[in-house]
Amino acid sequence: MKWSLIFEISTALMLARFKQTAIAAVGVLFSITMFVALLGFMNGLNTMLDGLVLNRTPHIRFYNEIKPNPNQPIDQKGEFAGAWNVIRSIKPSTSRLAIHNASKIIQDLEEDPRVLGVSRKISSQVFFNVGTIDLTGLVNGIDVEKETQLFAFSDYVTAGNLEELVQNNTIILGKGLADRMLADIGDVVQVTTSQGNRIQLKVVGYYQSGLGDFDNANSFASITTVQKMLGEPPSFITDIQVKLKNLDLAPPMARELETIYEIDADDIQTVNAQFETGTQIRSLISYAVGITLLVVSGFGIYNILNMMIYEKLDTIAILKAIGFSGSDVNRIFITIALSIGLVGGTLGLLFGFLACLGIDQVPFETEALPTIKTFPVDYNPKYYLIGGIFSIITTYLAGYFPAKKASGVDPVDIIRGK
Repeated sequence: MKWSLIFEISTALMLARFKQTAIAAVGVLFSITMFVALLGFMNGLNTMLDGLVLNRTPHIRFYNEIKPNPNQPIDQKGEFAGAWNVIRSIKPSTSRLAIHNASKIIQDLEEDPRVLGVSRKISSQVFFNVGTIDLTGLVNGIDVEKETQLFAFSDYVTAGNLEELVQNNTIILGKGLADRMLADIGDVVQVTTSQGNRIQLKVVGYYQSGLGDFDNANSFASITTVQKMLGEPPSFITDIQVKLKNLDLAPPMARELETIYEIDADDIQTVNAQFETGTQIRSLISYAVGITLLVVSGFGIYNILNMMIYEKLDTIAILKAIGFSGSDVNRIFITIALSIGLVGGTLGLLFGFLACLGIDQVPFETEALPTIKTFPVDYNPKYYLIGGIFSIITTYLAGYFPAKKASGVDPVDIIRGK
């Protein structure tokens, strides 16, 4: 049978039951709209939350960990070589915090094609002297240009002038730490190192990451300032931060380079595994809810087509009596189902996009997230592709069984019954 005739008959049947057809299409439209809007919003939220940590965290961090020496004197004695030696209260060895031959390591890393960029860093625990009170904190000596380029440092400087940080004896305080010290931009704060060195630093800005514990203890200064504060030479570096072109290479590359350079290495996926797990669970929940909506709309189409077949049994009988085969009748009702899915799905994708635009304009301002002004939304095309494909699949399956039932109708039984 010609497809043009099948389309014509399908259109006539849909228009004859236009109200039910429209309700089925609206069900698909609502499901696809919610599917796209939910995934866009949830994944936008995931990206924002992960960015709070991932933007600031190097893919690989090289450092010297303070730990006990594994080679104890008793293990070197031949008479105890085969014994089970138990040693209590082992103290950490007097290993250096500074990375030996850091310049050569950085040069090698920058020449590695897998590496996007490398940044030096010094981390030092200090006391901030506020009157008679000493507040514990952490001063991070950074390469301002590299930190901004690789870790979006400038995005989290909420007040002050970042360019002034390259000058000597300047500091950017974490917002929580600045509030505890009642330090305004332009004020001079006194810092005491663990070695007893004291230095006065001018506050040139505030840093706010959105993580309260981090902002309450951390501050930033140039590498030169921190080296001077600690009384160390220009070669003194405690951390080497590496940003890779491919994040998935971080774990194996960290293990590889840890062996080559004989220093400790942490990779981002191991250190922040809980964030990746949380993202996967939230995405899974979003997909589960969206697909459930589509399946529910499919049951609605199934019920409507079943009722249509029951009410149009005489029409089906006449069609088969005048020469339409069972496969032709099957195609008619499959066409009805797919038409509902196509129209409802297309409109659903459009309304889903409009819903995402609406969510994206809703104000979302909080002191904990100064860089976020509206609700985050992800406009990834894959959500629209998945929604469109599922709308066609679910409506096809919803129409298949009623269509199969209609194709098996015996016109003789129907006409005799009438």
